[in-house]
Amino acid sequence: MRVGHGLYSLPNADITVHHGLVQVAKTAPKGVICLLSSLRFHEIGTQAPHEVWMALDRRAARPRITHPKTRIVRFSGKALTEGVEEHTIEGVQVKIYSPAKTIADCFKYRNKIGIDVALEALRDVLHGRKCSTDELWKYAKVCRVTKTMRPYMEATV
Repeated sequence: MRVGHGLYSLPNADITVHHGLVQVAKTAPKGVICLLSSLRFHEIGTQAPHEVWMALDRRAARPRITHPKTRIVRFSGKALTEGVEEHTIEGVQVKIYSPAKTIADCFKYRNKIGIDVALEALRDVLHGRKCSTDELWKYAKVCRVTKTMRPYMEATV
């Protein structure tokens, strides 16, 4: 059964909640699932994105993804390569940023996703102990958002 440009699936295949992530990962194998999609995968916060957020190198060609709807953000250097985890979803290796890296990215892209989303995610990660403050600081330095995150970290911790 054809499910997208160059993507096929068995008619009786088990489809999970994260099927859209699998489709995007197969279409753009060098991309990394990020921001709101990564928050949803790690079950952080209450956001339910209506599109898949993917990070690509700033010089990479834009992939031809027709379904599901995809939002591309451009990263470079360590901001692209640090904090990448590989998860197996429906038998496919999908690259997704770790919870700590995702929080740092949320503060970096707070103008696109909203500061309230970043704050909710920060509170949820710290109270749920999904990562340590040391990990958060490490990725805040990589994403160059330490000055932005400091007041919120001090107020939350």
